[in-house]
Amino acid sequence: MAVAMNVEHLPIFGDRSAEARLLMKMDEIIDTSSEIKASSELGSAIMSSARLLDGSSSSVDLSFLADYSIKFQGCHHITTWNNNAAYESDLRVATKRLVRFRLCPSGSCQARSDGCSSKYGDYVVDMSTFVQTFLQARAYARSYQCSLHAATCEDSCSASDDQTSCQLSCYAGYGLNYCVQSSTTEESSFDPLNYATCSAYSFWNQTYSSYYSYYVGPYCANQGGSIYLGLFTDNTCTAFVSDGKSAFAKKAGFDLPFSQESLISYDCFSCKEPASTSNVDDTYYTNANDQADSDNVKEFCETVYAKAGRCESKMSISYPNEAACTYIKGIKLINNSGVMRTHSVRKSKAASVTIGLFTTLAVMLGAYVFYLRNKLGRAKISLSSQG
Repeated sequence: MAVAMNVEHLPIFGDRSAEARLLMKMDEIIDTSSEIKASSELGSAIMSSARLLDGSSSSVDLSFLADYSIKFQGCHHITTWNNNAAYESDLRVATKRLVRFRLCPSGSCQARSDGCSSKYGDYVVDMSTFVQTFLQARAYARSYQCSLHAATCEDSCSASDDQTSCQLSCYAGYGLNYCVQSSTTEESSFDPLNYATCSAYSFWNQTYSSYYSYYVGPYCANQGGSIYLGLFTDNTCTAFVSDGKSAFAKKAGFDLPFSQESLISYDCFSCKEPASTSNVDDTYYTNANDQADSDNVKEFCETVYAKAGRCESKMSISYPNEAACTYIKGIKLINNSGVMRTHSVRKSKAASVTIGLFTTLAVMLGAYVFYLRNKLGRAKISLSSQG
């Protein structure tokens, strides 16, 4: 559920001018709408915002992405005015969440670091877009991996009295524990993709024999290092339900998935589509690898790149886009709750000189007092000895 935000009226919690400038710059360089469906084709509307071959050409070149991998670097959120608030109960202050990621050359991308230290590009994109397309890409990839062993597992379990258990064991042998659904409970059918954007989740009230709704959506956790699902009271997923984890478990009868495990990992995700495998079902392969288009770039990478604000000053590509460099530099600092701090303490030469001068004078004054005290002490001793 996308909610348009107006950044002209902001509850400022830091440097008013610095934060306002960064937020307005953000809306200029980042497409934060969340209406795109990850399962759909990108379409010309999205691709029109992608990197062009030249300044005037209408053709789009994203083929260079095949040589890169995406590395999730963290997330943050910004408090903004909710211009869509129409009712008294609607929140006037809403939360806009963003993800920062890096494009690294695939040969040098490492999971346990910033990804890479050279020839990279830094990007910031709306969290819903990133999470939705990531989860859809993962679903396609999993379908593809399952299809590779589907025939083998079906054949080996053809004579089994318990097809489900047999196939679970078969796929587990390949490290694929997600290919067969072992039950049809509400917990097992919970799909995080349905809550990549803030969406209603209904609970059954036995007392009144009716449903009532809260909202589930992604948010920044662990100082911006993870993306969890949380339970909220409003349709912008701004106001958390008190003790949301326990509340969801009590109402739903199971723990909220991804409330303690990040939706997004720190692995490097290659943007290159895998090579075709002749013995794989074409339907699975087409969905898994985005073969409908003419390039060899995964749709996940195409989508987040096209929608992101970019800082490509360190990339070895033609026509690097540097429109978001100032903004990305300004969001490096976040507090413990993942809230962006757009201002930092700058050193002042005048203040440093003044502090240094007063410190020196204080030390000298202390030394002089110590000298006088010793001198007076010696004088008293001298007078006493003479008396």
